[in-house]
Amino acid sequence: MEFLPRTSGARPRLACELRSEGIVAARADEASDLLAAVSRSNLGNAVLPLVRVGEVPGSHAFGTERPAVVAALRKAVEAVLQRSRDLTLIVPDGAARVLLLDFDALPTKPAEALSVVRFRLKKLVPFEVEHAAVSYQVMTSSRDSIQVLAVAMPGDLIAEYESLVHDAGFEPGAVLPSTLAAIAGLREGDRPALVVNACHDGVTTAIVHGGMLLLHRTVDLSASASSSPEYDPCATAVAPTTPAETSISAIAARLAAGRTAVVSEPPAAPAANASRTEITQAVSVAGAYFEDTLEAHPSVILSAGTLGAAALTGMLDSAGIRPVAVQELVDRNMLGVGASTGAAAIPLGWLAGVRGALTL
Repeated sequence: MEFLPRTSGARPRLACELRSEGIVAARADEASDLLAAVSRSNLGNAVLPLVRVGEVPGSHAFGTERPAVVAALRKAVEAVLQRSRDLTLIVPDGAARVLLLDFDALPTKPAEALSVVRFRLKKLVPFEVEHAAVSYQVMTSSRDSIQVLAVAMPGDLIAEYESLVHDAGFEPGAVLPSTLAAIAGLREGDRPALVVNACHDGVTTAIVHGGMLLLHRTVDLSASASSSPEYDPCATAVAPTTPAETSISAIAARLAAGRTAVVSEPPAAPAANASRTEITQAVSVAGAYFEDTLEAHPSVILSAGTLGAAALTGMLDSAGIRPVAVQELVDRNMLGVGASTGAAAIPLGWLAGVRGALTL
């Protein structure tokens, strides 16, 4: 499944993901999907910069924690390094915006099409598109309709993340949001998949079917979400909600009504229960959209991220959500002999992004 940009016709065989809980790195050998080596390092109290509504342009930086982040990145990558110092950098979903956009038509020249995509994004993202890094990929195309997957990231934010890689002694061959990296490891012939990528500060739900991304929705779980909740559905136009319309069923109905509906999130729950509530609601909404779009119940939920399949299962059971099997997106068969030992202390969910980024 191709959601990844390529550099000089080939992907780097190194990948590194930054999460609030730590950094994980992996290497895959040439012509192999198996992870040959994996490693993890801690970030301590470092806070990763993300996109926040209402922020001043140019405000994304690591501050005094930056040297520690550079050192942690260097430690993780050098533990799996073999030859090339080019790598794919995977950033939190909250550091970018991922949207599905519908067009009647697009110019055939990539540069002209990119300009059209940028223009559409101006009213959909909370930062200046003119200075942002924007990439797109055509998902479906017919005579009178083209659907495009667009990824946008503030220019100063992507520059900050790339400079971390340079300062650590490596070259960022590609930069990807976490969930797009993870689902790149799915095969086009696989059954429809509901993927839940949850961690300390965010949860993303995604639906993939036959190589097509049908849903990508991110909810901010960080402390600031209670005052400025974020959203990231597959959408093109804002559809505000009123307090009476913020139930799970109402949100799901809006999503199911068409891919052009963006749903504003209701205020987050009190801090003590916010993460659990938001995660279970996110899964409920995605499950309803899955059923309405594919006319079937999801047979399994694939878990990525640091929460883990067991913890996600417990949350869903406690919330009384219809029983669905939850399993890790990455399994032990995706690890080479050399990686199996190193991965013993790394939960499989941590490896979803790097494994997807290294899938051929």
